[in-house]
Amino acid sequence: MYKERRIVPKLESRILDQKKKNDDLNKHLVKSSLSTSKGVKKDKVSSMAPSSVLKHMDRHDQRSLSKNTISEEEFETESEESDVSGSDEDGTSWISWFCNLKGNEFFCEVDAEYIQDNFNLYGLSNQIPYYDYALDLILDVESTMGEMFTDEQNELVESAAEMLYGLIHARYILTNKGMVAMLEKFRKHDFGRCPSVNCYGQPCLPFGQSDVPRSSKVKIYCPKCEDIYYPRLKYQDNIDGAYFGTTFPHLFLITYGYLKPHKPLHSYVQRIFGFKVHKP
Repeated sequence: MYKERRIVPKLESRILDQKKKNDDLNKHLVKSSLSTSKGVKKDKVSSMAPSSVLKHMDRHDQRSLSKNTISEEEFETESEESDVSGSDEDGTSWISWFCNLKGNEFFCEVDAEYIQDNFNLYGLSNQIPYYDYALDLILDVESTMGEMFTDEQNELVESAAEMLYGLIHARYILTNKGMVAMLEKFRKHDFGRCPSVNCYGQPCLPFGQSDVPRSSKVKIYCPKCEDIYYPRLKYQDNIDGAYFGTTFPHLFLITYGYLKPHKPLHSYVQRIFGFKVHKP
């Protein structure tokens, strides 16, 4: 899960690197640790060089030490600005991480600005437990209250974040930016192709049979035969259909009318010894 990822703000990492350079200049080290978010190992941070050591340093070393030292006030000021940066050591946000998980290929990445607008989240707080913590997790906002939770509560927050993102996603893909993002995935055939022989591999669109969460699993809609099917990959079948909704594929085809294919010219005809089977 996301809590297993190492989350270290870039600013803190830069400061640690600078303070580590002072290790060679200090003869006396004081061991301390900087606590970060879940699953991060504690790093040893060297203390400032005592005055007895500074006396034996040459001017060049003292100048290097002064350049590499950052005051506590600067650290606190910049760390407050980086709390909402939402990046870890490799620069991957929670949204990117979630969308790149195996089985989540149907999801597009929702813009953070869209999520930060409370108008777009209207009514969701009543449906999601641990709503505030789940929202902070999606936006990579570090919360000190999360450290007070038990492992079971943290798992509930993570599940709530996935559900919240899914419901936000269902709204986002109905906007212009969301349509563009889904169009790119449609052209790459990320949603799969129609299994019908007569559709000749027509690309499909994700579809939910209900807008109510936990009512049905996601299906794929074929614009050619206008029928719905189960996703080809079994791990995609576990996605809630409400995360895409009942409106998206039809609004998508109206918006991009040139993508609407013609209906199949031929349909399967049942035969026995070459004769058509009579339908009563």
